[in-house]
Amino acid sequence: MAVHRIVLAFPLIAAVTLGNVWAQSYPTKPIRLISPFPPGAVVDTLSRTLAAPLGDLLGQPVVVENRAGAGGNIGMTVVANAAADGYTIGMGSIGTHGINPSVYAKMPFDPVRDFSPITFVASNINVLVVHPSVPVQDVKQLIAYAKSNPGKLSYGSAGTGTSQHLAAELFKQINGIQMTHIPYKGAGPAVADLIAGQIPLMFVDISASLGHIRAGKLRALGVTTRERTPLLDVPTVIEQGVPDFDVNAWFGLFAPAGTPREIVTRLQAESGNALRQPAIRDRLHGVGLSPAPNTPEEFAKFISVELDRWAKVAMSVNIRAE
Repeated sequence: MAVHRIVLAFPLIAAVTLGNVWAQSYPTKPIRLISPFPPGAVVDTLSRTLAAPLGDLLGQPVVVENRAGAGGNIGMTVVANAAADGYTIGMGSIGTHGINPSVYAKMPFDPVRDFSPITFVASNINVLVVHPSVPVQDVKQLIAYAKSNPGKLSYGSAGTGTSQHLAAELFKQINGIQMTHIPYKGAGPAVADLIAGQIPLMFVDISASLGHIRAGKLRALGVTTRERTPLLDVPTVIEQGVPDFDVNAWFGLFAPAGTPREIVTRLQAESGNALRQPAIRDRLHGVGLSPAPNTPEEFAKFISVELDRWAKVAMSVNIRAE
């Protein structure tokens, strides 16, 4: 029996030993980081900010590759279908791993089964903004205005099923108001029309709106975080009477399912080290991004909660994206 046990244990010991050797030698070539949105988008900015210090820590370049389309689904499909060897990773988001599975009729991947979560990277502060012509100064006034003018207000978003769209729909549900959704092909065109007065309001990430707010072209009514941001002198939406309205875009690193645990652990550790560097942290804070690296297990639990949360919102208003 003793001999039998040793024979059975050898493959396990060998596998652990080989895994450790693999992790110690990894990486031996550049790593591809898929950014599933176009250059200039928040995801792209975050990916490129992280790539350089992460590459330095790993000892190999981390090369950002933009693969945009379908709300991030195209890029993350590339990750899901890549070899599970740690040389292709992706910057997933609230869209690809929170909202899209509930709003796209057909998904090219399973957000849980097809990926190995590495770490949460950062969340992005969103701001409820209006055109200066809208006669409101805060969230309570906006809600009162919407109720006294049913159907008059419309709101823009970066597209159907985006975090801006779902945030506005949740806002409507909680407050019992009606607003018409105007989807755009990206946040840039939506913000441009908002500044021009073509649409009256929008939930928008702070990096795309801060300059316009400071220039007086947009009026900020509230931020959608639980705590205020030093970047803007406005209260949170929660403070203004909308309970639990903590709605922000988030981003995290993923590897293909089946990536060796030792490699995932290495990527998680070095990503956290990179995000904790003062220069990187300050740069991200400056554009409204809040880095918050965690463990693969913590990230997986967070994703599960987000999938359930946004499924309820999408189903309640029958949101569908093509």
